[in-house]
Amino acid sequence: MPSNPAVIPTRTAAIEPVIHPERTLWLLSVAHAVNHAQAVVLPLIFLQVIDEFGVGVEAVTFVAAAGAIGSGLVQASFAWLTRHVARRWLMGAGGVLFGLGFAAQGLAQSFGAFAATSIGSRIGGAPQHPVGNGLLAEQFPPERRGFAISAHISGGNVGTVVVALFGPALLAAYGWRGVSLIFGLPAALIALAIVRWVRERGTDRAAARAEGTVRQALRVILADRVIRRVYLASVLGGGGRGLGVANLFALLYLTKVLGLPPSTTDLMYGGLIVLSVPMPLVAGWLSDRLGRRPVIVGAYVGGAFGFAIFILAGSSLVGLWAGLAVMGLFSFAESPQLQALLADAAPAAIRDTAFAIYFTLAFGVGSLWTALYGAVISGVGEAAGLPIVFWAMAASFVAAAVVMWPVRDVVRGPGSAPAPEPVEVI
Repeated sequence: MPSNPAVIPTRTAAIEPVIHPERTLWLLSVAHAVNHAQAVVLPLIFLQVIDEFGVGVEAVTFVAAAGAIGSGLVQASFAWLTRHVARRWLMGAGGVLFGLGFAAQGLAQSFGAFAATSIGSRIGGAPQHPVGNGLLAEQFPPERRGFAISAHISGGNVGTVVVALFGPALLAAYGWRGVSLIFGLPAALIALAIVRWVRERGTDRAAARAEGTVRQALRVILADRVIRRVYLASVLGGGGRGLGVANLFALLYLTKVLGLPPSTTDLMYGGLIVLSVPMPLVAGWLSDRLGRRPVIVGAYVGGAFGFAIFILAGSSLVGLWAGLAVMGLFSFAESPQLQALLADAAPAAIRDTAFAIYFTLAFGVGSLWTALYGAVISGVGEAAGLPIVFWAMAASFVAAAVVMWPVRDVVRGPGSAPAPEPVEVI
């Protein structure tokens, strides 16, 4: 083995592809944009599905929870799969299922069929975060990693803005069935583009197999105090995580409890979503310079204040707008920085396993919050239940901030030697 760890040995160097990290980031971000577009249009679809199939609010919250939990649990399998299958193939296969499943829900003739295809689609989206972030962590050096992962997240949030701007008009023009096709088929096409144009070194895969078994990697991971705290914060923070939680329940509260007109709720929902694009980028830029911990803790505290402002506003439009603005500024910013800190803390040999467990907890176990919220709403009703949900969100963010407060950053300080640039294999 060469003494320089930046040198990547190859048996057939002449036929190995050149690695293009920026191309990888662009394609993953586009795939993530469609992923987020589906996640954001889904609450709008839920509102129409409630009316068409005559089900209650709690029914769609359980579908949302089941999709998130199923997707999260599948992500545990990537700890093993990434040791044997190239990441681009995992992204491609998952993206095809994700896109075609979302398109298929538009053909559903019953709520059960809708639920099954919706859940199947969410499971197909499982590789986007753990596999995609593992690929970015391999291709970008630590001093650019926070921004790269945040750009991946913000790229996804561009999809949320598209839905915020055009989703209601598309639903009005084509209905929820047509919109399912409009947002489903492109996801499958982008997945095929990733298979065609993304290349990778495979150094993480080789390091993981040389390090030992998945079980051995788990022992290393669970012995690391920083990683344990990141995992716990991901579960606690799942109670108020921006996309899939805050946006869903904010929309339900505005429409089902306050009864605001669609023109107002569409504008408010759009305002919340628009803020989800710049804030992860700003947070990523700051965390590369100030450290991960202060940005993460600040996001949790700010998000908790946003939830409190929103629910204390009552029917005041000024107060509701203020709460949505603070929620948009902070509740979407914490997750990318947790992921960047995890990439810093986990060596290459255990990185894929670390990401697989993280996303299993964050989107699997963490999504039990959504099921809990659905149970609360079912038990006490929408008018009393949704305010309780927002106070629970605030409490979950405060608890996550407490967990992360003692953590020391793993990133290098300004005086440290620069990391080696990624080596292109040619």
